[in-house]
Amino acid sequence: LQRSRFCFFCHTRDLIEGGDPRVGLAILLALAVGIAGYMLVIGSWLPVPVAERLPPDAHIGPVSVVLALAAFVFGLGMAVSGSCISAHLYRLGEGSPTAPFALLGTALGFVAGFLSWNRLYLAVISEAPVVWLPHHLGYAGTLGLSLVVLGALALLALHRGRRTPLPASAAAPLDMRRAARAVFVSRWPALVGGAVVGLVSAASYLRIGPLGVTAEIGSLARSATDRLDFLPSTLYGLDGFRGCATAVKTAILSKNGVFVLGLMGASLACALVSGDFAPRRPRLSDVVAGLSGGLLMGWGARTALGCTVGVLLSGIHAGALSGWL
Repeated sequence: LQRSRFCFFCHTRDLIEGGDPRVGLAILLALAVGIAGYMLVIGSWLPVPVAERLPPDAHIGPVSVVLALAAFVFGLGMAVSGSCISAHLYRLGEGSPTAPFALLGTALGFVAGFLSWNRLYLAVISEAPVVWLPHHLGYAGTLGLSLVVLGALALLALHRGRRTPLPASAAAPLDMRRAARAVFVSRWPALVGGAVVGLVSAASYLRIGPLGVTAEIGSLARSATDRLDFLPSTLYGLDGFRGCATAVKTAILSKNGVFVLGLMGASLACALVSGDFAPRRPRLSDVVAGLSGGLLMGWGARTALGCTVGVLLSGIHAGALSGWL
């Protein structure tokens, strides 16, 4: 993430505003690689996608207008704060002045999401269908249709960037020093980052569970407010859905908490080696953008059962219609 500057919001913005197709293609490649890996894993665990079964732990959520609204609000939060939640986590390791306030705002947004959950659940979410595409298309059909859609989006990205000339780089003989610099100092090509993200997602699902970055933040927010009797006594249906779980904490760190700490620590290490560690004193604009954008992202992630990693990335990889929405 840190070496390739992988960020769902930043890559999309750079494609739309800057016309650079490579960053948009990086997201699409991450989705394509990951869904191919997931279909191999799920197909070995569940050879026949029978209607009454879902793959274990996969992020397959309810599909409703509430999900669309939550995703839209999350997108606004990314635009206001300047990054998605996963990017704020690795930018925290770079010394970003906005990231701490964005993550604090995200936790507050989760509290707002818990407070609004019961009303939304009873009105809409409880009746929303949980759609897993292999139930309807099979594994081959799901993979084929997904790759066709991703290919069409790739053509749109290339068309968008057609008028923007890309800088040419002169090839130099490769030796150990240049190789080390390419890995540890220079920015990785966006497509390399996208491919590795897709591979890591599939490997994580095989060995541990689907990728997600908000479960620990949500659990901390829920545990803190639960102790203060600030939340409703019952959050209807919340713990029964697939997605980034936000149960009251029973241990110091969950697996997701270890993952998030590792993400920040590895980012710090990479930033120190590459010279990207550049902390500065936060300005008022950093505080306002971080808190307000984080608040929107937190509410959106809580209501959607995850963020761009937990719902979009892991959901599309698993063949969930919720990820595409």
